[in-house]
Amino acid sequence: MIQPIPFMAPRMVGVRFDEHAIPLGMLKDLAGLEEMIIEVAKWRYLKDHPNRKRSPKGFTDGISIKLTAIGNGSAVPQLSLFVEPLSLFPPENQEYFEKARDCVIGAINAAEHHGPIVEHLPESLLGYFDLIGRNLRDGESIEFDPDNIDRPARLTKATRRKLILASSQVQELTEPVKLRGSIPEADQDKLTFQLQLINGPKVIAPIATQHLQTVLDAFNGYKRGTRVTLQGIGRYNRNDRLQSIEAVEHLSLLDANDILDRLDEFREMKDGWLDGKHGFAPSSSGLDWLANAFKANYPDHFPVPYLYPTAEGGIQAEWSLSGSEITLEIDLDSYKGEWHALNMSTANEASDTLDLKEATAWHWIVDEINKLVGGAS
Repeated sequence: MIQPIPFMAPRMVGVRFDEHAIPLGMLKDLAGLEEMIIEVAKWRYLKDHPNRKRSPKGFTDGISIKLTAIGNGSAVPQLSLFVEPLSLFPPENQEYFEKARDCVIGAINAAEHHGPIVEHLPESLLGYFDLIGRNLRDGESIEFDPDNIDRPARLTKATRRKLILASSQVQELTEPVKLRGSIPEADQDKLTFQLQLINGPKVIAPIATQHLQTVLDAFNGYKRGTRVTLQGIGRYNRNDRLQSIEAVEHLSLLDANDILDRLDEFREMKDGWLDGKHGFAPSSSGLDWLANAFKANYPDHFPVPYLYPTAEGGIQAEWSLSGSEITLEIDLDSYKGEWHALNMSTANEASDTLDLKEATAWHWIVDEINKLVGGAS
């Protein structure tokens, strides 16, 4: 029976990891860690044996790093070393995998504390960090040496990027992306399509079999303004410019008046948009707030309002529902909303001023819309 050898217990920190739960996407990061450890172990062996040109035959055969348990508190995956009894891997060579682990931890600490990264790992191996921590979000980290209170080797989005770009050999890195745009071109022979980002460049993406029909529908509807939302892995250059899409994980058609899509259209507006002299452009921070407010508070299956910019730099949302015309004029600076509803049959009107910073105001809006669509929930 193969006995596991305790190897590493990185601690994942962030809201998503509460109750020692690990999102499945983060398991890809752990798989990348094994690949890196093996290559670093080979490098350390050759560093200690300068007369050799390559590591011994069978140096890594029969050895693997496996997840054996999840620790309490924030998610702490217990990673163990497994060595097959009949493998060519000599027991004394275990030290090179432990040295590799320590080198990786040292490099992460150097990135976090502005130290010399290449004293711990050569440039040729830093590219492996492109596989590790890619799914981390803002405010999250992986502590690779959590028992070291002063220097727990925190891998964050920032330190990951610093580690990758510390290698002059690396010209691009990958990041998760959520994009919206249209599809002006599709090549069924090469199985690629061109995504025209809203207020952005055109990038090439691969077509997976399960996304082919969606790509074709968006391509055929391009002149009618059909757009898609894409979630996947983007490839960026050293200047943080998106170069291409490496993988598409989810692709779906957008509603004609998709809220986030429409708000993105307003980001390129300039002061004077109305007639050359009048009309303030909505602020980017205000549009960010409004996009997040709609995402958090407005049900996906509810009628989509049509959004317009106002001359004052705000946004007006309009609904036509069951014989009623509704407007919500939103001030992006004060986060106030002016609600007005007019029943076209009875001429009854209703108005209210809402504090849209408060979730209760959005609940009230949802209730009012719900009444007009027949109580759908």
